[in-house]
Amino acid sequence: METNAYELFAKRNRKVSIRVMPGHFVTQHSHVNYCVDLTRVKTEAPLARAAAKLFAESFSGVAVDTIITLERMKMVGAFLAEEFAHSSGINMKQEIAVISPEFTADEKLILRDNLVPYVKNRHVLILAATATTGITAMGAIRGIRYYDGDPVGVATVFGGKFEIPGLPVKQLVGIEDLPAYSSYKPGECPLCKEGIKIDALINSYGYSRI
Repeated sequence: METNAYELFAKRNRKVSIRVMPGHFVTQHSHVNYCVDLTRVKTEAPLARAAAKLFAESFSGVAVDTIITLERMKMVGAFLAEEFAHSSGINMKQEIAVISPEFTADEKLILRDNLVPYVKNRHVLILAATATTGITAMGAIRGIRYYDGDPVGVATVFGGKFEIPGLPVKQLVGIEDLPAYSSYKPGECPLCKEGIKIDALINSYGYSRI
């Protein structure tokens, strides 16, 4: 399947790219016809820094005290905190924390007692790798509010066209850049009905071929 892979680029900086592969893939909640591979953005410092710079520009007017990173985005989060602190925006010279929460089996956000002070009464930005429907982002927002935090926005590398009332949602590569992308409930997947084999399993760590 890797032989069919190609790159999609962020509109504002072609140094930021993601790899996509067509096929038949299974995630925790759905079947999809594309694997969106964000390995390089998550693990290579130059790409992570370039992505962080774009996010910092998008949220330059938003007060941020803490960045909550989802889906192994902590490197990008650290660079983003640095970009905020060295920018000329509202967060200039601020000490911004970067944390990664845990999740229960039913996807409720959990913070251990030592991390709660970084959320309680603080402005919290959510940084995710992908957010196509907004379900995961909304779950994180509910968790932040449970711990008396103030969610101020959602930043995602690859994202869909969803809205969250009162909060900015910014993506570097949009689902409109991959118009053939489709997601199906497991029991409604047309690829399964056509007998097309599953190529790989996908989660936040990456993909595993079957």
